[in-house]
Amino acid sequence: MNIAFIGLGSMGKPMASNLLAAGQSLQVWNRNPLPAEELAALGARVCTTPRQAAAGADVVITMLVDDNATRAVLFDAGVLEAMTPGSVHVNMATISVALADELTGVHQARGLGYVAAPVLGRVDVAAAGKLNILAAGAAERVARIQPLLDIMGQKTWYYGEQPSQANAVKLAVNFCIGSAIETMAEGAALSRAHGVAAADFIELITTTLFAAPAYVGYGKLIAEEKYEFSGFKLALGLKDIRLALAAGESKNVPLPFASSMRDSLLEAVAHGDGDKEWAALARVAARRAGLE
Repeated sequence: MNIAFIGLGSMGKPMASNLLAAGQSLQVWNRNPLPAEELAALGARVCTTPRQAAAGADVVITMLVDDNATRAVLFDAGVLEAMTPGSVHVNMATISVALADELTGVHQARGLGYVAAPVLGRVDVAAAGKLNILAAGAAERVARIQPLLDIMGQKTWYYGEQPSQANAVKLAVNFCIGSAIETMAEGAALSRAHGVAAADFIELITTTLFAAPAYVGYGKLIAEEKYEFSGFKLALGLKDIRLALAAGESKNVPLPFASSMRDSLLEAVAHGDGDKEWAALARVAARRAGLE
């Protein structure tokens, strides 16, 4: 199987590396050429344009940062024009439900397969090939690419024939992650205001009532105030909450807590924390409580 992998950022690069390690043939492209050059040492063929990468591929995998980057690569850079009828595009990025629906129609009109397969997991999880992959699209197309998903992830969760269903679930999950961060942030601020260290509060909740990966991982960052970027930027969290709100509005689903979280994230960005870890949302709660 000839595979194109487009988008070799903090998540895309380890995912592509795992495919190469499993013996898959990859042609790759990235806006910053350095990650692609590093994969060349593992056997990847580096392409100078996204269109060149997509040409002749049986499967095109994209892992791009947002809707704008996805549009630029697929439409402006000619990836869809270069794809062969019958080939499959696997979009593993977190994009809007609206764009996913648009892409489904565009691919169908061109005789191309389209599968949405956003992922759960940070960079270390991607490197270990232990991602949880949320897939949606025609069942036969998902089955066709399943061997590739099995290399990159530990489990594939199938959510239906409409690709945007997987994107809706991913946005709902990221809303839950943001809610966990906000909950710990406010709880830690309350504890600190009464003379109890944030680390002591976080240790309690993450070893008892909330001993789950999202709480444990982000709780540790909050407890240690380690907010420098290490995997997921706060600005991307804001992007995903905005997309969740838009997805909710499209189906008349109120998300009042997401609205509050969006404002908190906007405040964090306004204070210069957009490029920090998503856990830096805790600084907003601390600042509002006069603790920072």
